[in-house]
Amino acid sequence: MRTPALPRRAALLAAAALPFAGAAAAQSARPDGGRIDRVLAGFVADGRVAGASALIWQDGRERYFGAHGFADREAGRGMARGTLAHIYSMTKPVTGVALMQLWEQGRFGLDDPLALHLPEFADVQVLEKGQTGALVRRPPARPITVRDILRHTAGFSYGSGDAPADAAWRADDPFMASANLTEFSRRVAALPLVFDPGAEWRYSAAVDIQSALIERLSGMAFETYVARNVFQPLGMAKTGWRAAEGATPATIYSPGPGGGLVPQPRPVFRFASGGAGLISTLDDYMRFARMLLGEGSLDGTRILKPSTVRLMATDHLDPRITERLFLPSKGSVGFGIDFAVRTAQPRSPDENRGAVGEFFWDGYATTLFWVDPANRLAAVFFVQKTPFDGTLHRDFRAAVYGPDYLGPKGD
Repeated sequence: MRTPALPRRAALLAAAALPFAGAAAAQSARPDGGRIDRVLAGFVADGRVAGASALIWQDGRERYFGAHGFADREAGRGMARGTLAHIYSMTKPVTGVALMQLWEQGRFGLDDPLALHLPEFADVQVLEKGQTGALVRRPPARPITVRDILRHTAGFSYGSGDAPADAAWRADDPFMASANLTEFSRRVAALPLVFDPGAEWRYSAAVDIQSALIERLSGMAFETYVARNVFQPLGMAKTGWRAAEGATPATIYSPGPGGGLVPQPRPVFRFASGGAGLISTLDDYMRFARMLLGEGSLDGTRILKPSTVRLMATDHLDPRITERLFLPSKGSVGFGIDFAVRTAQPRSPDENRGAVGEFFWDGYATTLFWVDPANRLAAVFFVQKTPFDGTLHRDFRAAVYGPDYLGPKGD
């Protein structure tokens, strides 16, 4: 049924009461549940995934839920609303919210040297090839700041590149060699940087260092801090670094050598850290996404100030940072505080659909969430497929918005 048009003054007053109200006038997307169902079912029928589910919230109510295929194909367990999924790097925005709570309390400044709070980072070195071709270590051009670890410009590695510092990371393997976050932080500080802080955007262990910073500033275990200050206030009872007794997360699948999908061993994390490891459900993670859509508040519970959420959802990358690794593959985006942030309309038919001002992140098993203030919408998408398959995100977003959606132009 069509909603009667409001008088202009009433419409403006209504918009002013909405979260991110400045973007509300650009609303145009209306997800088509039938279209989304067909796409999710197609993912399963075409063998791209074993199972897929999605939840969409818009205008203060649930707009869509759907689940298709299997959480565990071999056991015949279907994908369901309450299925637990390994969300890998969708852990990172949770860590960012937890850390920014401490920022609101005045525990640190964004431009503080990281070593002011984690002294082990006082003597970091950059590893590079010298003029003779030999590897040399040198002091960085400037110290690592807290802002650098929030936006992936610290110079840390994740061990996946070809730089000399990446090889040093792989040789030490700090994730597996460390027993806890304190030891992990010390090991990372002893490893060389890939580049000078602020010179490039490079996905890295920076958010794991954020969790070490949370421990140092709060005086409590990172896992405990997040449970008390994020999960419990938001009612995310099924989210954590370990599944509850008797609960079994969905199986992760990867393409097999002869085609088809092959089940993989469950991931092993030696300690709870900020970069990965969380297990969650669609409804739990949607509560987190709705809090962000509500500018830090959900169902009367506030865990961040509106201005802090806006700060996190603002592009923090200097235009001079032109080396951005895989970030451009996610669309016309910059990067805020633990989120990618859309800064321009889609520029080609193959680019992910979305609205300027949206912020989002995803996980290695191809999970995804985003918050779209222009359309007052939040979405959570679960599959369990490795390695990361961005084509599923492209096709799911096209199902949500329509393949030709461009959204507002922005500034």
